[in-house]
Amino acid sequence: MTVRPAMRQRRLRLGASGGGIALAWTEWGEERAGRTVLCVHGLTRNARDFDFLAARLAAGGARVLCVDVVGRGRSDWLQDPRGYRLDTYIGQIRELLDRLELDAVDWIGTSMGGLIALGLAARQPQRIARLVLNDIGPFVAAAALEPIRAYLGLDLSFADLAELEAHLRRIHVGFGPLTEAQWRHLAIHSARREGGRLRLHYDPAIRVPFLEETAEDLDLWSAYERLSCPVLVLRGARSPVLDPATAMAMTVRGPRARLVTFAGIGHAPALMCAEQIETVADWLGI
Repeated sequence: MTVRPAMRQRRLRLGASGGGIALAWTEWGEERAGRTVLCVHGLTRNARDFDFLAARLAAGGARVLCVDVVGRGRSDWLQDPRGYRLDTYIGQIRELLDRLELDAVDWIGTSMGGLIALGLAARQPQRIARLVLNDIGPFVAAAALEPIRAYLGLDLSFADLAELEAHLRRIHVGFGPLTEAQWRHLAIHSARREGGRLRLHYDPAIRVPFLEETAEDLDLWSAYERLSCPVLVLRGARSPVLDPATAMAMTVRGPRARLVTFAGIGHAPALMCAEQIETVADWLGI
C-alpha cells in the first residue's frame, strides 16, 4: 500500500517588507529534501488546490511548499485593498523564501501564480531553478479576463457546501472533467463560514485592484525574455487566457519553453489528474 506523505500547515509573520502580515502555506515532504518546489495558485484559489500534485512530488523525494497568497486561504487579509497587487505578492514571497533560507526553488505557478514568478524572476532570476507556468504567459488580452471580472465582482454567500460547489463548477468549468471527489475537495477548501452562511475563502476586496488593472492588455514579455531557467508551459486547449499564438511564441522566445497542451481543458488545468501530475513530475525529474 502506498503511504500518502504527511502534510503540515504552517504560518509565518513577515516583517516590515512583507507588511507585517501572516503568510500561510501547506508543506509536504522532508524539510531536508534536496529539492524544494514552491506552488502558487491562481487569483481566487488557495494552497489546497495543489494537494494531489504535492503528495506526488513529496513521494518522489521533494519538499513542497504550497502558499496561500495574502488575502486567500489561511493567510491574513490586507487592511488596504489597494495592496492586492503583483508587487505586494512578489515582495512577500521573496521574504518568505529568505526567512526559510531557500536560495532557489522549482516554481509551479497557476495563472496569477505564474505572473508572480515572472515578476520575481525579473528582479532575482537566481531564485527560480525551474519554472512551470500553468495556463499563463507574458501576454494576456484584457478581453480574455472578462469572465473572471464578472464573477470576481460578486460578493456571494451560499446556504451549504453543495450550493458553493455548484458555483465552483460553473465558474471553473475550464478546470476540466474532475471527479466528484475532486470537486468536493475544492469546495471544502474554498469555503469559510460567516454567520450562518458560507463564503468563498478569499477577501472580496481582492477585486478592487483587479477590476482597475485589467482594463488593458497585460504585457510582461520583457520579464519573460530575461528568464534563464528551464520553463515548462502547460495550456488548456480551450483556454482564453493563454492564447495559442502567445503559447507558441513562448517556445521560440526567451528561455524557449517546452509546451504541453491538454485537450478538453480551458483555464486552467487543475493539476489533479494523473496525466497532468505526471507531466509536471516527469519534467521536474521527480
